[in-house]
Amino acid sequence: MGYYVTVDSGVKLFVEDLNPEGSKTIVFLHGWPLSHKQFEYQFDHLPFMGYRCIGIDWRGFGQSDKPISGYNFDRLADDIRTVVDVLQLNNFTLVGHSTGGAIAIRYMSRHNGYGVSNLVLVDAAAPKGFTTETATRFLTLALNDRPKMMREVTENFFFQYITSSFSEWFIQLGLQAAGWSTAAIIITLRDETLYTDLQKILVPTLIVHGVHDKVIPFAQGHELNQKIKNSQLVPFHYSGHGPFWEERDKFNQLLRQFIG
Repeated sequence: MGYYVTVDSGVKLFVEDLNPEGSKTIVFLHGWPLSHKQFEYQFDHLPFMGYRCIGIDWRGFGQSDKPISGYNFDRLADDIRTVVDVLQLNNFTLVGHSTGGAIAIRYMSRHNGYGVSNLVLVDAAAPKGFTTETATRFLTLALNDRPKMMREVTENFFFQYITSSFSEWFIQLGLQAAGWSTAAIIITLRDETLYTDLQKILVPTLIVHGVHDKVIPFAQGHELNQKIKNSQLVPFHYSGHGPFWEERDKFNQLLRQFIG
């Protein structure tokens, strides 16, 4: 079922909550500039294995409200904390993909990992996000031809072949966002880093990274593995930036094994 949770200044976040009676809870944070719907192939599967799956659209994206401000990692992490408090979640697994991984890391450091028993970072945009060069290109496109930007994002995202139908669907996920929020996150990814946050992560952490990732290089997965104490890195050899889709069976199985 889907509903809204009010966070800062009356901003409403859309929450997809599947199998609320599930024995173990997984909270999914999507990547830029997508929505919780990127995890369709987890939501098709994991709730039927007994898991409660919660997908949150962050502010500015998917079906959530799109205010003009609040697109820094602190505010985005605080939004997640509000959802956790309102839903009274505890002992849950937090899964963050790409920029969602960066938000998850900030949540762990800023809120002492409140309620989180396990962390999963999927091709996380950490400890740094976009280079100045990449950010400049995306920013120009976001503010002048966002559909073209979204096509570029999609073309660089996957290592596996995708059909034109899948590509169109994926592009539409990104175009659900607002132009201003899309641009604001590019600036955040350019200007903010998460080096000091990593030492504050104390829960068991699974790092999943596509070997062929053109968006966030595989080397950054190694760096996270070195800097997060209780972590393991699992390379996905047939994936780019989207192992949750490109190797979905392996991804879902690994998630289940890790959570137990």
